[in-house]
Amino acid sequence: MALLSEAEVGLRERKKSRTRSLIHKEAMRLIRRQGYAATTVEQVAEAAEVSASTVFRYFPTKEDLVMHDEYDEDFVAAFKAQPPELSPLTALRASMQQVIGALTPEQFAEEAERIALSRSVPELRARRLDELVRTLRMIAAAVAERTGRDADDPAVRTFAGAVIGVAVSAMLCAGDDPPSATFDQFDQALALLEAGLPL
Repeated sequence: MALLSEAEVGLRERKKSRTRSLIHKEAMRLIRRQGYAATTVEQVAEAAEVSASTVFRYFPTKEDLVMHDEYDEDFVAAFKAQPPELSPLTALRASMQQVIGALTPEQFAEEAERIALSRSVPELRARRLDELVRTLRMIAAAVAERTGRDADDPAVRTFAGAVIGVAVSAMLCAGDDPPSATFDQFDQALALLEAGLPL
């Protein structure tokens, strides 16, 4: 079997990225128009002009069509690039600000929409909790690398758990606060954590 050239691999990855983006875009358009419950994977496939099996190849569950987070890699890269003299929490806040600050108005609006859906749709709320567990592991791995500790070190896990607790309070427990304010609330809550959580 012939090996693919670097250019061919790059082209294949760009095509995959475009297909994933198109499926996600059409899913959000349909959900916006007719609601999450009324939107089917088959409708999303038809709108994106792909098969249902292709949708599931990129998004294993219907919930993933909404909850898929495409900014994790950007966050980890930003975190690794922070100056070594910064504490892990200061570096994490700076990374979040950098990634959120780089979003276009359309991307920011879509993130706010995803947060609103995860607050109002029970299946998505449950899926958001699963995503937060995955994010906890991602943060623990990044902090472990930065500090030279093991990701299972109790201090590293506690740090990551505290950050996720802040995320839960901002994303899922914010009551009537607009989703667009979530990122500011998250940063303010991290600042409280950074200050030793004064009460």
